[in-house]
Amino acid sequence: MKRLDLIFSERELDAILTALENAGAPGYTVMKHATGRGPETIVSEDMEFSGLGANAHVIVFCDEDIINKTRENIKSILNYYGGVAYVSEATPL
Repeated sequence: MKRLDLIFSERELDAILTALENAGAPGYTVMKHATGRGPETIVSEDMEFSGLGANAHVIVFCDEDIINKTRENIKSILNYYGGVAYVSEATPL
């Protein structure tokens, strides 16, 4: 089983979730208002007032074939709007 972590602008949440659902993701966790610091800027909830919005963090546990099905759609969204995605191994307790 794999774990997919996605961190991106909340503005793109619907597009990311649609890509995951179209690929057959069995479910996901969404954490809105994710804040922190990237290599070029600090992202805070205060940015919502500027119209830029904060980030969202989505976690998906699924088989690798689902990640492969959604890889290109998610990469194109992240490349255009910004964000990161990481895949790691996940072992249930």
